[in-house]
Amino acid sequence: MILSEKQRAFSSLVPRLIDHIYNNGCECTLGDAYRDNRVEYGHPNSMHRKRLAIDLNLFKNGEYLTDSNHYLFAGEYWKSLNAACNWDVRDGNHFSMFANDYGMEF
Repeated sequence: MILSEKQRAFSSLVPRLIDHIYNNGCECTLGDAYRDNRVEYGHPNSMHRKRLAIDLNLFKNGEYLTDSNHYLFAGEYWKSLNAACNWDVRDGNHFSMFANDYGMEF
């Protein structure tokens, strides 16, 4: 699968994640999605640079939730969508896909 196909697959799954967040009584705002390679920001191998990651900021009752454990329900759901979906509680608001073809079955 070429990179643009992976990017389109990623983009098709993000709205499902956002719906899941809202259906579970939370709200979110969009954080970093694409990181321009010309700007030195973040890790040089970040999936954001490949357009395969997004950061979502979680809110409940208007309160910004910063503890990664609050994202557990969203992270587990994200990982259930496809074997290529990646999430780790250590960086709770970060949702990504593997860049290789691992698990890319659509």
